[in-house]
Amino acid sequence: MQKLLIKGKNEISGSIKISGSKNATLPILAASILAKNITLNNAPFVKDIFTMIELLRFIGIDIKIESKKKNIKLINKKKSINTLAPYKLVKTMRAGVLVLGPLLTKYKKAKVSLPGGCAIGTRPVNLHLFALKKLGADIKIKDGYIIADAKDGLIGTKIKFPSISVGATENALLAAFGARGKTILNNCAIEPEVLDLVSFLKKLGCKIHIEGRKIIVEGIKKIKNKIKHKVIFDRIEAGTYLVAGALIGKKVVINNIYSKIFKTEIDLLKNMGVRIHTQKNSITVLKSKKLKKINISTKPYPGFPTDLQAQFMVLMTQANGLSKIKENIFENRFMHVPELKRMGAKIEIKNKTAYVFGPTKLTGAEVMATDLRASVSLVLAGLIADNRTIVNRIYHLDRGYEFLESKLKKCKAKIKRI
Repeated sequence: MQKLLIKGKNEISGSIKISGSKNATLPILAASILAKNITLNNAPFVKDIFTMIELLRFIGIDIKIESKKKNIKLINKKKSINTLAPYKLVKTMRAGVLVLGPLLTKYKKAKVSLPGGCAIGTRPVNLHLFALKKLGADIKIKDGYIIADAKDGLIGTKIKFPSISVGATENALLAAFGARGKTILNNCAIEPEVLDLVSFLKKLGCKIHIEGRKIIVEGIKKIKNKIKHKVIFDRIEAGTYLVAGALIGKKVVINNIYSKIFKTEIDLLKNMGVRIHTQKNSITVLKSKKLKKINISTKPYPGFPTDLQAQFMVLMTQANGLSKIKENIFENRFMHVPELKRMGAKIEIKNKTAYVFGPTKLTGAEVMATDLRASVSLVLAGLIADNRTIVNRIYHLDRGYEFLESKLKKCKAKIKRI
C-alpha cells in the first residue's frame, strides 16, 4: 500500500497551478447523460472522476480522455442505454447517485444503488428523493437500490428543501431540466460548483434563473447537441495550498483561480495575521510572523466550507491562544484529530466543537488518513513537524487532489510517495 513520506521544517516557495474542481466536474459528468456530444475542459484527473467515468461507460456513454489537453469527450448517441448504476461503482463515490435525476428525466426510469455509509457522516439521500417525488417520480427502495419510475415524464412543480443540500440541489436541477413546465426550487445550495452546473445546463439550452437561494428552471424542449465547457477551479484545493503557504511558506503564489469566490476564506486568513495579496486570477501568500487565534463555524456557501475545516485546524495549532471550530455540516468530521494529537497537537472535542490550543510544536509520526480532507491535513501537519512524517492510506488523498506531491515538490517541499 502506498504512503507519503514527508520531511518537515522545509520552507516552501514558488507557484502552484490549481486544478479544475472535482466537485463541479462530477455533477457535470452526470449531466452529460442529457446531451449527445460534450467536451469538458480543465477536468481534474483524480480517482473520483475516473470512477464516475467508469459508471457512465457502464451506462453506455462513449468517453475519450485527452490527458494533455485536460479534456473529457462524451458521446451519447445510442437509442437505448443501461439505466442501472450498480453498487460496485456507487459505493466508493457518493456522487454516483447524481445519475438518478438525468436518467429519470430523459429515460423515465432508473435503478441506482444507495451510496451506503460515509466516513465523515451519514449523508442520506432522502432530500434527493424528496425532490424527485415532488416532480412526479414513483420511487421505491428495494435490496439496497433506489428504483425510480416516471412513465409519463416528470412535471415541473414548486419544491422547498427542508435543509440546504448540494447533492439534492444538483439532482433536482438535473431532473427539472427535462420536466414539463416550470420548476421552482427554494432553499437551494448556491456553492460555486452548483452554479457551474447551472452554467453548463444553460449551454445545453435550459432557461435557469437564480434569485438568492431560489432557482427557477424551465423544462427544456430542444437540447443543443454539441457543446464545450470549462470546469471552474477547485476552491478546496486552492484553500489547502493557501494554508500550506501560511504555515511554512516564504512566498507562495496560487494561480488559475478566481479570488472573489473565496472571500470568506481569505478574510479569515487575514484575521489570523496571514499576509495575503489578492489579484483577480491569483493569490500570493507571504511569510507570516505571528498567527492569531480565531473562531470558525462551518456553513453552506458563502459561509466557511466544511471541506477546509481540517486544513484550518492545522493552522490553528500554530496560532497564539485558543481557537475554535464548530462543525455544523457533518456529524463525524473530526477523525483527523486523534492523528494530529499523536503529532503533538493540543485539541479537545466537545459536542460539535474542536478547541485548538496554540502554538504547539508538532513532531513527525506515522499517521493514518481516514477521509479525503483529513488526509491532506496530515500532509500539512507533516510539512511543519520536526523529523519525518509517514501518512498511510493515501488512496483517500488520491480521490480529490491532483499531482499533490509534484505541486509541493515544485515549491521545494520534501515529500515523496513510497
